[in-house]
Amino acid sequence: MEKVKITLKDGSVREVNKGTTVYDIAKEISEGLARVAVSGEINGEVVDLSHSVEEDCQLSILRFDDEGGKESFRHTSSHILAQAVKRLYPNTKLAIGPAIDNGYYYDFDSEHKFTPEDLEKIEAEMQKIVKEKLELKRFELPRNEAIKFMEDQGEGYKVELIQDLPEDAVISFYQQGEFVDLCAGPHLPSTEKVKAIKLLSVAGAYWRGDEKNKMLQRIYGTAFEKKKDLEEYLHRLEEAKKRDHRKIGKELDLFSMQEEGPGFPFFHPKGMVVRNQLENFWREEHVKRGYEEIKTPIILNEQLWRQSGHWDHYQQNMYFTEIDDQRYAVKPMNCPGAILSFRRKMHSYRDLPIRMGELGLVHRHELSGALHGLMRVRCFTQDDAHLFMLPEQIKDEIIGVIDFVDHVYKSFGFKYHVELSTRPEDSMGTDEEWNLAIDSLKEALESKGLAYKINEGDGAFYGPKIDFHLEDCIGRTWQCGTIQLDFQMPQRFDLNYVGADGEKHKPIMLHRVIYGSIERFIGILIEHFAGKFPTWLAPVQVKILPITDKHMEYAIKLKDEMMEKGIRVEVDGRNEKIGYKIREAQLSKVPYMLVLGDKEIEENSVAVRSRDKGELGVVESAKFIEDVIKEIDTKEM
Repeated sequence: MEKVKITLKDGSVREVNKGTTVYDIAKEISEGLARVAVSGEINGEVVDLSHSVEEDCQLSILRFDDEGGKESFRHTSSHILAQAVKRLYPNTKLAIGPAIDNGYYYDFDSEHKFTPEDLEKIEAEMQKIVKEKLELKRFELPRNEAIKFMEDQGEGYKVELIQDLPEDAVISFYQQGEFVDLCAGPHLPSTEKVKAIKLLSVAGAYWRGDEKNKMLQRIYGTAFEKKKDLEEYLHRLEEAKKRDHRKIGKELDLFSMQEEGPGFPFFHPKGMVVRNQLENFWREEHVKRGYEEIKTPIILNEQLWRQSGHWDHYQQNMYFTEIDDQRYAVKPMNCPGAILSFRRKMHSYRDLPIRMGELGLVHRHELSGALHGLMRVRCFTQDDAHLFMLPEQIKDEIIGVIDFVDHVYKSFGFKYHVELSTRPEDSMGTDEEWNLAIDSLKEALESKGLAYKINEGDGAFYGPKIDFHLEDCIGRTWQCGTIQLDFQMPQRFDLNYVGADGEKHKPIMLHRVIYGSIERFIGILIEHFAGKFPTWLAPVQVKILPITDKHMEYAIKLKDEMMEKGIRVEVDGRNEKIGYKIREAQLSKVPYMLVLGDKEIEENSVAVRSRDKGELGVVESAKFIEDVIKEIDTKEM
């Protein structure tokens, strides 16, 4: 028989018969590997274990722990969900059901309104399907037969999906028992591998994400190989609920969302303290690194946005207005304003690099169903910077930003991972420019020894980007920082500098954010710290608790002394028992509580209670103040 060569992940090469399945190759490597295999990856494409190898290729056998393995596993789980729903509610119409981060969902059009009790019933039916060990069989149909097949099933949404596929698309289906679904795959070989299932919630979702279309019911779920892993995940979800920034933000009176401005957050005095501290830290660190701060207008002429390319590539996310019979746009990004700031005068090559920082308020249209506290809003402040540089400065400037991002995230105790996003379909510029930009970002990452994942086609329309994904204390990741290398804007706006040869040249532009959005970063911090901000960020750093009215004079004296030294301090002078005052301060998550009685007045001391460590004993007041100031100045976590 004809042989083909397969190169495995470890670099070893095997020869197998042409047409051998991925599963049989896994079995040939080891019985143990075949038992845990969930799918394969051939030349970067995830495939079923039943896929036959027809030519020389690179092959990885994927387990559940691999990203592609998880996707196959959870995609199969979504089909099990759809099959269970069709069994229990036969008149339901199927829409789509992909794997997503940490789970999957399926959208249904049903006259039945799904309730939490229904989820338990559906989950029980899913467990039955798992126990039935149904084999998943893939088959393909020509377009006309595929459309008729779905029409006969009464699945109008699937018919629409097929009709929208390219003419040359392969139209495939997967069958498990009596259930058949239109799907590109890949999937598990059988339902039996999905041992640990949990349905989580029901939500509304417009068909194809378009608010003009019908509202469907979306059921979210998750699935794991082992029940232990599912239990750990559900525990993290419970912990996330306790840390919900919307709940804590209300309890601590940090911010609110009002009906009069959906998606437009209101920051309260205590929330402004946190915000101002973050902005102060941002400014201090930028000054150290040679950045200049600018401020650009929120509303600019429509022509500017046509010139920048946002009109063609981003218009659906923008807000517009009219002034003096001319069209204007509310800025969704800060870059055109920074470009105009650079262009205000001619620069010499000796001036470069020029680093412009801006805490710029932007507005973007989001669907009402996508809004989520501070995490997804319609107006937010980006901690933007735009760097203009010579071609030979690209690598050093990117490395400088990487080091800056690293410093800021470590200051908050965050770990992070890095992703590199390449050219999207909807983009500007030549292949040569994009390749140079991508190579420059790769070179900088590799010179820093940073591992990174490539996201094909996920770059900005004007350039590739590096994204930084923070990991919080319960293991969730949040995309915050971004570095985008841009050859396009300097050309579109005819930006120039005078080179050493006396001629005009185009600078290279770098866009970057570190927090990403001040609002979202605050939301992440609230959840990361569960509202227990480190002392330097806490809205109230010290709460003074006099036991009775006769201790008030000493409390006021201490308060005045601390305020003079920049400590944010409050006195609880209410006529309440001291135990009640302590509990209230603890619920307010104040880092330090000072209890004052007769002994403390006599000794000019304070009885210190820490939010995190409990009773710390009696300390001389001057020593306590000195220690707190040191903790604040060093931004101790």
